[in-house]
Amino acid sequence: MKVIAITGKGGTGKTAVAGMLIKHLSSGKKTLLAIDADPDSNLPDVLGVKVDKTIGDMREFMLAERDRMPPDTNKEALLESKVYEVLTEMPRYDMLVMGRPEGSGCYCFANNLLRGIMDRILKNYDLTIIDTAAGLEHLSRRIIRDVDELLVVTDGSRRGLQTAERIRELAKSLNLNIKKMHVIANKVTPENRAQIEEYARELKMDIVGIVPFDETLARFDLEGKPLADLPVDSAAFLGVGEIARKMGL
Repeated sequence: MKVIAITGKGGTGKTAVAGMLIKHLSSGKKTLLAIDADPDSNLPDVLGVKVDKTIGDMREFMLAERDRMPPDTNKEALLESKVYEVLTEMPRYDMLVMGRPEGSGCYCFANNLLRGIMDRILKNYDLTIIDTAAGLEHLSRRIIRDVDELLVVTDGSRRGLQTAERIRELAKSLNLNIKKMHVIANKVTPENRAQIEEYARELKMDIVGIVPFDETLARFDLEGKPLADLPVDSAAFLGVGEIARKMGL
């Protein structure tokens, strides 16, 4: 079992990279779980997957029903059954969308139950890819922890790499048990590649791979087409495939 989380500054193409990585890895023999942990929930659209319910909906259910349940109700088993209800099964991978709570109130009760359930679910898969929220909050709140590989997506800006540096330092200071961290440089052009590599050297950041700017991907994004339909000779798709190979995936 291996867990890979993908994060980065907003606008760097984090979810697009996650979607292309899932497209690559779903063609192999490993069992794969894709998790959208971003409250904006864009990963299903990127992959062309229709999702009707989220884990956020199940948290709402547990919060609403908690006080009406018989005292001997096994609440963890009930929530686990509800989580499996929202598991979307695709031909080559499964997907869970975390979503966001819609109501008010404390979700500590449901969230505490959910942590143990998610640990058990992840053990059913060879590989789990988690598309996280942009920024640092998911790390500071310890939502993302105990992962094998943390991939930080940056663009051609110094700010993107500075965000990667802050993520690296925060992960260390909070002892989040992240075994390896890599940086992916996305939307790279021949004109900005040398500058990005220089920024990375200055900040002592390990760039695991380069994803070139891709007109086809940009058109798909503009037209709202799922990146799952990208042609296999897409420059960005090939770049993500090379990164997967470098990481031994």
